[in-house]
Amino acid sequence: MKILQVHNEYQTPGGEEAVLEAERTILEQDGHQVKQWIARSADIKTASSAEKLRFSLNSVWSKQSYRQAKTILQDFSPDIVHVHNTVPLITPSVYAACQSEKIPVVQTLHNFKFVCPGSNLYRDGQVCEQCIGKSFTYPALLNGCYRRDYLSTAFLVSGLTFNRIRKTYSKEINTYVALTEFARQKFIEAGVEAEKIFVKPNFVTSDITPGNHDGNYALFVGRLITQKGIETMVKAWSLLEVKIPLKIAGSGYLSDYITANLPENVSYLGQLPRQEIINLMRNATLLVFPSEWYEGFPMTIVEAFATKLPVVASRLGGMAEIVQPGYSGWHFNPADAYSLASVVQDAWQNSAELKRRGELARQQFESMYSPRSNLEKLLDIYQETIHRARNLETSESVA
Repeated sequence: MKILQVHNEYQTPGGEEAVLEAERTILEQDGHQVKQWIARSADIKTASSAEKLRFSLNSVWSKQSYRQAKTILQDFSPDIVHVHNTVPLITPSVYAACQSEKIPVVQTLHNFKFVCPGSNLYRDGQVCEQCIGKSFTYPALLNGCYRRDYLSTAFLVSGLTFNRIRKTYSKEINTYVALTEFARQKFIEAGVEAEKIFVKPNFVTSDITPGNHDGNYALFVGRLITQKGIETMVKAWSLLEVKIPLKIAGSGYLSDYITANLPENVSYLGQLPRQEIINLMRNATLLVFPSEWYEGFPMTIVEAFATKLPVVASRLGGMAEIVQPGYSGWHFNPADAYSLASVVQDAWQNSAELKRRGELARQQFESMYSPRSNLEKLLDIYQETIHRARNLETSESVA
């Protein structure tokens, strides 16, 4: 099969870029031909103010990008196009180019940008769903939801509105990939046809081996920002009756808060290379994931599972789906330090249950988040998308 991957890199590359490369790797290893069309938003940093304005205006729908897409499609002749991100340089015009060449399109929903201009359904320190189901996402416009930048938010709202009016998302994208069933349901609530959305999680490509988990400490890994529940976690640790060692790895604007408010038995390690993080996971007793927004698909949890490390996570969004209570971890009430302290303490005092859930976490990783299981799901989605597109084309020609 010939697959064209389409992605507009973010100014600071991150998880989506890792997913793109992981999928390319497993597809090529399976004998498929993969071509990538990647635009690099980092180039915008050096652009003039006039050029930046032009990029913003064109991000809604670009004739230049449409022509470029047509050229790439005609030269490569893919069986399917898999889009990850189009904003701001590639633009949604790529979908129209694919339809004009009769090539089916799969779009991965890495976040909620198709229904929320801020992309994360989170505002003012709490989950926000005001724009779900609205054709014109005016709440985002009123609140400057994209980085508190009203002008940038206006461009994003305009782009969503324009492409909904011209039915870009409903007519020119054949199928969608949501990372969790939770996310799938949110997009259905927003008006996406249920039968068009498949669920396929992300996965880990590197060989992460199980650890001994004899380090006698809990572990937090992630950005030190409010949305990740850092303050809730620090407060919870001050409430523990049993003094449990906690190691915090990561960086962010709350790093000064962490260092100034460390309870007893808590150590701050700063930002660490990935392999050091994996080693910490292999020795830890428990991973704490106290996030207070929905998250997309937290790879930290999957990596923990790969090492046989069970997880305590917020009962919220995709986290509550990935971390299965009684199986691969425990849930606590989001933003509730007392609930977190109680759950951590109960889990910590039951070594047999910690070990059992760690074993089951590894089983969950192997069955759902390994390269082989992910490749099978991805190819099934491609084949079904191609099949549906052919049937639609046949029915339209008959009509």
